[in-house]
Amino acid sequence: MWQELRRCFDYAEVELSNNLAENSMQPVALGHKNWLHVGSAASGPKVAAILSVVESCRRLKLSITDYLGAVLPGISQRTLPEVANLTPTRWAASKT
Repeated sequence: MWQELRRCFDYAEVELSNNLAENSMQPVALGHKNWLHVGSAASGPKVAAILSVVESCRRLKLSITDYLGAVLPGISQRTLPEVANLTPTRWAASKT
């Protein structure tokens, strides 16, 4: 697999390590046994969506509490195009 490894040396943006991805998944790995008893199989996609939002906030260095406090109230009365503008990235861009 030497040719694949060489890409790390040919392109500076390609990381040699996957530590960043591994470290961001650590809380999921630690908690997954606890989540086996959280509810039904239908709860899996919901937990994944929540973790995705939380990790996006962390990556963007947003306060998770501020983001959720601003976005969640009244979310059920919003239209789909309005909800699309509430992703962490778009919400942060609207605050600057």
